[in-house]
Amino acid sequence: MNLTGALFEAIDMRSFSNLWYWIALAVLWSTASHWVIGVPFDLIQRARRRGGAAVDEVGALLVLNAQRFARIWHEGGLALTMGVSFALASAMLLGFWYDVEFAQAVVLMVGPLLIVWAMTVRRALEIEAAMSAGRMEPRVMLNMLVLHRLKVQVVGMIAVTFTAFWGMMQNFDIGLDMFLAPAL
Repeated sequence: MNLTGALFEAIDMRSFSNLWYWIALAVLWSTASHWVIGVPFDLIQRARRRGGAAVDEVGALLVLNAQRFARIWHEGGLALTMGVSFALASAMLLGFWYDVEFAQAVVLMVGPLLIVWAMTVRRALEIEAAMSAGRMEPRVMLNMLVLHRLKVQVVGMIAVTFTAFWGMMQNFDIGLDMFLAPAL
């Protein structure tokens, strides 16, 4: 057996039947819901319970991360959007037109994550504007972060459910034509 054969046997490019894919998907969404605009959720919970210095810590982290996301968007948003759109369209074409399972798996991981990225950038721009105007109250800030996390979790639940459905269809070799064909 050559090196390439051993590598592909170890990695198994059939992603939906690979345990590592599902572990990576779980880690991806748990990480995405833990870091709310760059602020760890346990810190947000502590600030909601204790107040005081914990709220100041969350506020400082939030300002830094909101400015960071806003700067990334202002300086390279167009180029980033074009590059990511090209890469995602290429992966979608490979995955769903040419039936490459690895590309399908990448699209089903990255696609919903891009929705979360867009939500995060939008929220960061709102936070940056509110902070510069000096009109962000601590309780409003904490509630906004909790609501943002809830939205990320909803996107994650829908994405994981759809990915599991699609993965089962791929593993059982069921095509969409079965669902789209008229009943006889």
